[in-house]
Amino acid sequence: MKRVLLLLPTTGYRNEDFLAAARRLDVEVISVANYCHQLAPSWGMSPIRSVPFDQPVAALKQLQSALGRKPDAVLAVDDSGLDLAALLCEYLYLPGNSPEAVRRTRDKLAFRDLLQGAGLHYPDFIRLANDAQTRSLPPPLRFPVVVKARRLSASRGVIRADTRQAYARAVQWVRGIQAKADRDAAALGVIVENFIPGSEHALEGLLRNGRLQVLALIDKPDPLDGPYFEETMYVTPSRLASERQAQIAQTVQRACTLAGLESGPVHAEMRVNEQGVWLLEIAARSIGGLCGRMLHPVLGMSLEELILRDALNLPAPAPGGSAANGVMMIPIPRQGIFQGVRGRETALALAGISDIRISAIAGQLISAPPEGAGYLGFIFAQGARPDEVESSLRRALQALEFDIQTEIPLSELRI
Repeated sequence: MKRVLLLLPTTGYRNEDFLAAARRLDVEVISVANYCHQLAPSWGMSPIRSVPFDQPVAALKQLQSALGRKPDAVLAVDDSGLDLAALLCEYLYLPGNSPEAVRRTRDKLAFRDLLQGAGLHYPDFIRLANDAQTRSLPPPLRFPVVVKARRLSASRGVIRADTRQAYARAVQWVRGIQAKADRDAAALGVIVENFIPGSEHALEGLLRNGRLQVLALIDKPDPLDGPYFEETMYVTPSRLASERQAQIAQTVQRACTLAGLESGPVHAEMRVNEQGVWLLEIAARSIGGLCGRMLHPVLGMSLEELILRDALNLPAPAPGGSAANGVMMIPIPRQGIFQGVRGRETALALAGISDIRISAIAGQLISAPPEGAGYLGFIFAQGARPDEVESSLRRALQALEFDIQTEIPLSELRI
């Protein structure tokens, strides 16, 4: 029986989807989570299976003596486990991306340096140290700019600023968000770059021996112009011209090669305008949240099953879906305590809607980007054309009514 070691984050949306795919394939799973190792025994977990993902060297040492028979593959479910997965693959002599390649793509500053050195499109950018003043915008930057935390994802710690006053506020805010979320925040500083206009898209792919297979090119129909960048909708197939789609794939392939990424899933985000393709980021993992479920009809299986098949060298049929598919990442309209949702059955009955999953739990504190990194849930739709899918998703969102308690002074809470 094949064995796979899965790095499952405690708050991961997709843990169950990966575990379900492993069961379908009759694959043995070694589950490793980032629970506190001291509290793990009280939860019925082995302390050795509870490791700090954000301290990959320490986590590797913890796991070295506890793995037993070598797994056939190691996979990180989301960004938090990528560094540890790369170290494990290196230690176990398994196929995978090198720790250096993963670090180049996880760090927004290192990725910008990579694009700059390769002659690909990139915005003017600077690293702003944590003690740097923000009274004026450093050259060569010009407004509008975007201030970004260096290693956070899902639009967390990303703020646009159009004026000097907004810039100073954004820097302080992003510094605070990063300080709460990244143990290395003091040394990292933040990145500031010119805003890139244009439409935004995402590419989902697999790398095999360094060669990119495009699984889907995805449009983001809603404009993402800030000041915050909460994503709401993904629709595939893309409505871009075929020449532009080919240009995107070529640009992603080139960047993966430059970064040294060799194998496994790839999720790339980019902006497109009259000047060409501007890569925002490339991650050595698949699409986040439950969004991968929108690709099931396209792939003929779940995205998680395809990733497992690829990692374990199991055969997989070629993708062959032709219908349009989409997902709405239900945005958080305001900060507060989530209490529940009304209108779900009405929304489910609308033409084109295939599923609605509310992932927020009653009593949960919720916050939209730039502070938060989650969603209320996900709406899925299918149709003959991308515009039909987009319309179905918008109607379904309008049918839902969310009960959010806002009386609590959230300024006094740490989110």
